[in-house]
Amino acid sequence: MASQDWFEKDFYKTLGVSNDVSAAELKKVYRKLARKYHPDSNPGDKAAEEKFKEISEAYDVLSDQQKRKEYDQIRAMGSGARFSAGGPGAAGGFEDLFGGLFNQGAGSTGGSWSYSTRAGGAGPGYEDLLGGLFGGAGGYGPAGFGGRAAPQRGQDQRAQTTLDFTTAVLGGKIDLTTGDGRSFTVNIPAGVKDGQKIRLRGKGAPSPTGGEAGDIILEISVRSHPVFERDGDNLRIKLPVTFAEAVNGATVEVPTLSGSPVKVRVPANSSGGRVLRVKGRGVATKKHTGDLLVELQIAVPNRLSEEQQKALDAFIAASPAENPREDLLRSASAR
Repeated sequence: MASQDWFEKDFYKTLGVSNDVSAAELKKVYRKLARKYHPDSNPGDKAAEEKFKEISEAYDVLSDQQKRKEYDQIRAMGSGARFSAGGPGAAGGFEDLFGGLFNQGAGSTGGSWSYSTRAGGAGPGYEDLLGGLFGGAGGYGPAGFGGRAAPQRGQDQRAQTTLDFTTAVLGGKIDLTTGDGRSFTVNIPAGVKDGQKIRLRGKGAPSPTGGEAGDIILEISVRSHPVFERDGDNLRIKLPVTFAEAVNGATVEVPTLSGSPVKVRVPANSSGGRVLRVKGRGVATKKHTGDLLVELQIAVPNRLSEEQQKALDAFIAASPAENPREDLLRSASAR
């Protein structure tokens, strides 16, 4: 960046902060803008790329205590000034601006310092003077005086982990170790799904130039549960009931994923496959809480006692002759 830019560019305005912004607030604002305009977030967007360069340039100067002090001094001395050659009728050139700083009179063209580059045994030149002013020894890098480039963001990394069903639904903490040996604890939000990706901000590769670290893109796999299945934000469970409970109706206990069972009323004359809904006992996310869907299954005994067999025979004999599959067969043959 040419030295002229220190006069023409308002770095505070570029970042949208006041002149007395604290270092912590400055860093917070920069990170927010950097994420918004980073080329990785705006592929092919030239305007966003230029904006990212501008905010990086501004942060590079304002985040450095010495550079910020020097920038403020220069802006205070000559806001909007340009480096022009001094001479008769000239309105405040290069000499006017820096003359006061080096104890020279305004407009002085004396020979106490020169504009030549330093070579051999030559006295202080242009680079020497500015190098001393901005803490460098001549030479200017792409980020302004001092030659330090804008900090680069570290690379994003990808990782995979497998969660048990309960942690995926209810949320919890897990420990992760990266390929380079770094370990940290991750908060898993409630309701993550199999195959879902979670972005872990700042847990990726460190920046090679002292900038913001990259992110970790964590892909989630979820193990199945022996009792519960997930159906969107609902949970499903198959509940065995006896023939008597299905016919006469009953109040039964149903397990929940949180561990505390709930009581459910099975209506009389319920058939196998009927689904009962328990409100609010499903997957709880930030946007919605699902239900627990209870599918009834008629439990048929493996063996009957002699007394039970006689009772069953009597029940069959007292039942009307009917075929519960008639409607099914009729519908299957319809064209």
